[in-house]
Amino acid sequence: MFGKKKKQTPKGTLVYAVLPAAGTSSRMNGENKLMLDLCGKPVIRRTLEAFEACEVIDGIVISCREEQREDYHALYKAWGLTKPLITTVGGETREHSVYQGVLACPPEVGYVAIHDAARPFILPELIAKTVETARRDTAAALAVPVKDSIKRIQNGRMVEDVRRDSIVAAQTPQTFDIDLIRAALKHALESGIPMTDDIGAAETIGQPTTIIQGDYNNIKITTQEDLLMGERIIKERMG
Repeated sequence: MFGKKKKQTPKGTLVYAVLPAAGTSSRMNGENKLMLDLCGKPVIRRTLEAFEACEVIDGIVISCREEQREDYHALYKAWGLTKPLITTVGGETREHSVYQGVLACPPEVGYVAIHDAARPFILPELIAKTVETARRDTAAALAVPVKDSIKRIQNGRMVEDVRRDSIVAAQTPQTFDIDLIRAALKHALESGIPMTDDIGAAETIGQPTTIIQGDYNNIKITTQEDLLMGERIIKERMG
């Protein structure tokens, strides 16, 4: 009479993407860089489509400004994206926005892939690889070897060379067990520890991160020059 009971999703089995998107785009003269046109599509649409295409991602959280939440929901639907979408209000810094995004995930979520919303060229297979590795090692992230010669300077003078084989350029997504990264972000924020990314937050509680070979085309759109480079990447991918 009452129909079948809806099957519940076990706690900790889902994987959500968390996209911090509350920045001011200061290097784009305050214009929302995520909505800038990139060969016919806004930057954030290309990012969202990559996560839509990744089979291991079950849903998406966008951490943005309050006044943008309704617009993102409307655009998400208009763009034909179908995975569950949650929007939440971001904070004053990227770290606060990521933390709010992680907190907004449903209780069934066990892993989160934290990704810069302004990195629209991420490949679905690389997203999946970070999830697979995080399931095994708790924390995983993409990075690429540094090509340039790196120097350490002091008072405007070079004091030593830095071996390139000892450093990498970190990318996103950076994927974690959700309980681990929630605790790490909370600890880092409460302690006032400066962080440049989420690997740094994990390090504050002693959690190492497994590094996976990234993609040099997985650039972050920050300046007008990046948009031009992005156009070239799209044209190359289209053949």
